[in-house]
Amino acid sequence: MIRRALIPTLIVLLALPAAAEQGLSARAEGGWRLAFEAGQSSLPAATRDAIAGLAPGLAALPQGRITVEAQASSPADDASLARRLSLARAGAVRDVLVAAGLPATRIDIRALGRRDPPADIAEILPPGVKRADAGPAPSSTR
Repeated sequence: MIRRALIPTLIVLLALPAAAEQGLSARAEGGWRLAFEAGQSSLPAATRDAIAGLAPGLAALPQGRITVEAQASSPADDASLARRLSLARAGAVRDVLVAAGLPATRIDIRALGRRDPPADIAEILPPGVKRADAGPAPSSTR
């Protein structure tokens, strides 16, 4: 039983080197981080491919939800615009994961807007992985 649960985790870990070469980097806390151009929500083709490569391993995990969190560095004076941009970024990442086979019902997205320090990033957090600035990410068994 334990061996069966470890196989999907190993698949996700094996995807790390290829993902790093294509715009994703591993987070020390677990999961992956990708950068966006300031003011943009589109993903380069290589980054889309790297995200798509993670989807089968994430889908094979026996339970839990994947969280996609995104931030936007600007504009400093318009919180609403920063929130919409971060929502578009999280949605773009989710769309790639869904197109690659991860059920949409297993993905939560969080639009963080502008945080301190400001960053143009999105993070993909597997079940049980803690966020960098807070407690554990949601890990429902639905």
